[in-house]
Amino acid sequence: MKVVALSGGVGGARLLDGLARALRPGELTAIVNTGDDFVHLGLHISPDLDTVMYTLAGLANEERGWGLAEESFAGLAMVRAYGGPDWFALGDRDLATHLLRTQALRDGVALSSITARLCGALGIGQRVLPMADGLYRTMIDTATEGTLAFQEWFVQRRAQPTVRAVRFEGEPAPAVGVLDAIDACDWVVLGPSNPYVSVDPILALDGVRDALERKPVVALSPIVGGAAIKGPLATMIRDLSGEAPSPGAIARHYRGLVRAIVVERGDEATVSGIPVLGTATVMRSRADRLILAREVLEFVAAVAQRAAGVAR
Repeated sequence: MKVVALSGGVGGARLLDGLARALRPGELTAIVNTGDDFVHLGLHISPDLDTVMYTLAGLANEERGWGLAEESFAGLAMVRAYGGPDWFALGDRDLATHLLRTQALRDGVALSSITARLCGALGIGQRVLPMADGLYRTMIDTATEGTLAFQEWFVQRRAQPTVRAVRFEGEPAPAVGVLDAIDACDWVVLGPSNPYVSVDPILALDGVRDALERKPVVALSPIVGGAAIKGPLATMIRDLSGEAPSPGAIARHYRGLVRAIVVERGDEATVSGIPVLGTATVMRSRADRLILAREVLEFVAAVAQRAAGVAR
């Protein structure tokens, strides 16, 4: 069994944690969004990659959803004392990740190689790939403040400016191993990440969507009961599609790619035209993640088997 999972930050990382434990080592490849990457205080920050790495390594701060557990922020306090930009919270231990990544990039090492090295050092048994080795920046066109880089809009401005469009800058190829992993896999899972800013950047890379369309793809809805579990997705759906936020809106966003969707129990009626699994999708504990991951894998296997039977 080979599974590829596309992931953004917190929600996607938590599902990856469940999938990593439900599958044997080497059966899962996580392809992680890097459209959020940016340079801050001279350091190359990869927020979604870091969240995935820390979560899979059992080191994440579960309450915040990002950063390391038992973290301190003395360095950030000193930046603030100097009058420097303190809007992006860099923890003291977290700095080690950014320092090593930045130095390796300056030495000409590819981001995918650096990620493999960091994951190996953290004892992560499943494969984690950045979506691209080159820069591919997510840009937010706002109604009142022009165009903002994603982190400026999301963190510095707390996702307050109304979004008019999401676009991407750059033309990198998918990272080494991305297309091969998709070609070799049996199933693909789209994690409960924001479609517009966490999954679409991956899908927009040359060749990725074409490769995925040859595979059974199942999505996990990040909308529960008309609201987003975390972040500004519900508002973005209204602003960008004109629809009410629902799993059905997620399914329609992925139309032509997703063959089935997993939704919170009670939300099934919002989806039409594809198979739906209703279950408990809110992952409040590591046990919840494992249970949900096993349900997703059973569902995607059933969908794939059904599709194979129809094809015959």
